[in-house]
Amino acid sequence: MIFPSGQVWLASYPKSGNTWMRILLSNLLSGSENPEDINNLALRDGSACNRDDFEEYTLLDSTLLCPHEIENLMPLVQEAKAADGSTARFIKVHDAWRYLPDGRPMLGRAARAALYLVRDPRDVAVSFAFHQAATLDHTIARMNSPENFLAGGPFQLPQRVDDWSGHVRGWLDQTVLPVHLIRYEDLRADTTGVFRRALEFLGAEFHDDRAADDAISKAVFHSDFNELRRQESERGFRERRPDQAVFFREGRSGAWKEYLNAAQVRLIENAHAATMVRLGYELAN
Repeated sequence: MIFPSGQVWLASYPKSGNTWMRILLSNLLSGSENPEDINNLALRDGSACNRDDFEEYTLLDSTLLCPHEIENLMPLVQEAKAADGSTARFIKVHDAWRYLPDGRPMLGRAARAALYLVRDPRDVAVSFAFHQAATLDHTIARMNSPENFLAGGPFQLPQRVDDWSGHVRGWLDQTVLPVHLIRYEDLRADTTGVFRRALEFLGAEFHDDRAADDAISKAVFHSDFNELRRQESERGFRERRPDQAVFFREGRSGAWKEYLNAAQVRLIENAHAATMVRLGYELAN
């Protein structure tokens, strides 16, 4: 199996299936008869917010820079990283698609395409709250705020994710690069079919149809949620926060109906109804 060379963004609002997509791609690329180790994936291309990468390319201590100084340098860093690779590279990104005051896209112009994963914001709120060990009300307020940041840390730069609708619109409506939309709910319902269509969009080439069927089926089987939960329970998961009980918690669609009260549902839908309808999510109100 061969991918065209070039950088591909694996873009999403947090808790929308980005990690799962990376594991699917890693199991596909490894071609192993055994599931990929979730703590040692074959897909090693990293993320846009990697602090070490930023400092390697800028020769600056990022902890001494203000957020706007980091953002002004980000297009140069991302374009330099893309130019370094001669093969296909898949880079995780939670940043909103934004333009700097001088008109440059903050993430640069060097990527050849993006897979954009989106999830019902009501389910995102529940999953994000568990992930951050925060209340649902606090999480919903963040998702409704255009100033929403992920704070970063020792290994990650701060990431401006904006409000949920702004994130969706920014990625889907930009015209710098082609984007393939993947709804998390569709990926759960028909993992093989949705994953295959994403690979077709990316120009993946297999020896023949039989080889493609076998490779995709194996990758999907090895990336099953039961397998991911098994590995996490036995060996942990290095992307899990210290205050987080489990990373691969449920992964269900529609679980928000069991966690959100009517007022919380209204807060989300009042803020994001137009974008939800655009993406095919049925409103409760």
